[in-house]
Amino acid sequence: MKRTYLDYNATAPIRPEVIASVADAMRVAGNASSIHTDGRAARKIVEDARNDVAGLTNVRPAQVIFNSGATEGNNTILSGYKDKCVFISAIEHPSVMEAAAHAKQIPVTKDGLVDLAAFEKMLRNETPALVSVQLVNSETGVIQPIAEIAGLVKSKGALIHCDAVQAAGRIALDFKSLGVDYLTLSAHKFGGPHGAGAILFREGLQIPKFLHGGGQEKRQRAGTENIAAIAGFGTAAKLALESFDDYRAKTTGFQKTLEAAIKQAANDIIIVGENAPRASNTTAIIIPGASAETMLMAMDLEGVSISSGSACSSGTFKPSHVITAMGFGDEAAKSALRFSTGWATTSADIDNALDAFSRVISRIKK
Repeated sequence: MKRTYLDYNATAPIRPEVIASVADAMRVAGNASSIHTDGRAARKIVEDARNDVAGLTNVRPAQVIFNSGATEGNNTILSGYKDKCVFISAIEHPSVMEAAAHAKQIPVTKDGLVDLAAFEKMLRNETPALVSVQLVNSETGVIQPIAEIAGLVKSKGALIHCDAVQAAGRIALDFKSLGVDYLTLSAHKFGGPHGAGAILFREGLQIPKFLHGGGQEKRQRAGTENIAAIAGFGTAAKLALESFDDYRAKTTGFQKTLEAAIKQAANDIIIVGENAPRASNTTAIIIPGASAETMLMAMDLEGVSISSGSACSSGTFKPSHVITAMGFGDEAAKSALRFSTGWATTSADIDNALDAFSRVISRIKK
């Protein structure tokens, strides 16, 4: 059975060009910190990738610090504010939620957008040192008004961090226009390799140090650079920028087709965040009365890989904190599914997924 993969928000298939660049980099023996010829060859790979990541996000290369991914990046930034007042949105990724367990949570609306009125009230009552709000939600695809949020944060003299993992390669990403101080990325969400990410920072700021023991990455992140993964990251960033218009048009069409057919499959299905700005590659749904776990297994048996809106822990499904924060109940949160497309998705993939969904929903809704 040929499988259909629609779980790009978990991880995207690696682009062939990325695999080639990783393989080429693995043939270079040098350490990027060495000053001999082999070391300089490795250094060139890292700096070329830095230029490409900078190009994707409209920053200077000097503003890009490589690391192992956004989980490390989020923990790095938040580690500098453990003893300070921090605000985060109620729908952040666990790598933000758990790294800032002391943080006060900003409520969101039924559409999954930060409740700006509630946020302004929080700012009137207390001035945070740092605010962390994601750009695109991994479960719903909802896009936050980061520039507006950043303006409110800056009016209080605070700093703002943005987890942009689900935004890179999917929506236009301009660091300057967002008005943020720190931004985190992961390569594997848009066709790059696992184990490569970056922190972007506003010039003049100091990044909190999370790993100590070396002078790599301008003394901001100790540890020998993962040259091969960084090379792949750079290639993925370059390709994402070059193909953005085609990607956006393609995924927008897929999203419309998916959602129209899903609505026809059962009249009580909810498209989560339907009335909010969303990334064109993401469709999250709630199927009242259905078990996400059962639906996932049934779709998997049909040869289709999708995801649940629930976090899986110790083999059990728990209600998604994102869905519940949006005002849905626990039962609805346990019935959430996510379809996410990407660079390699085809019309045939969408047709296969919808055929499978139709068969599964007809059994579930009997």
